[in-house]
Amino acid sequence: MSQSMNIGEAAEAAGVSPKMIRHYEQIGLLAAAARTVSGYRQYSERDVSLLRFIRQSRRLGFSMEQIAELLGLWSNRRRAARDVKALAQRHLDELEQKMREIAEMQAALKALVHACHGGDDPDCAILHQLAIASSEAPEPGAVGAQPVRKSKGRTVRVEQPKPVKSSSHVDLMAWTRGALASQRH
Repeated sequence: MSQSMNIGEAAEAAGVSPKMIRHYEQIGLLAAAARTVSGYRQYSERDVSLLRFIRQSRRLGFSMEQIAELLGLWSNRRRAARDVKALAQRHLDELEQKMREIAEMQAALKALVHACHGGDDPDCAILHQLAIASSEAPEPGAVGAQPVRKSKGRTVRVEQPKPVKSSSHVDLMAWTRGALASQRH
């Protein structure tokens, strides 16, 4: 027979906080806990196993929606392993795309830091490039190249991104690519 645990004991056994357990119940990843006569939540070993599964999935960066799908697959004995693999592959592809984007941002930031002389005068290539990017940001869907004047009087061309969705993340990535292109010329 399975021993029931209160929320603190279940949290400790699963390696999550009581607050997260309540959150998982609230969003439906974990079924509402059984209650004692006095209203205290009670958890089983199965609940703790589910909480550990959720914790491990979160460590791998799966979204809550993906975790819900994984939990559904885990509890379905008729599942096809290919379905689990496809979900994990999609997540891996997303992570690899984010890593490429972070590498682009890192390279752009390195180029900006390198371009700034860092002296005592107020002229700063970093601020100049940020100001140019904000004043000459392309309209969503704009394609082409526009001249951009740099602080030392020379003009360089910064390629504008291909048509993109309108979101701050995509806008940041477009700016990052533009900053990298301007530093290469």
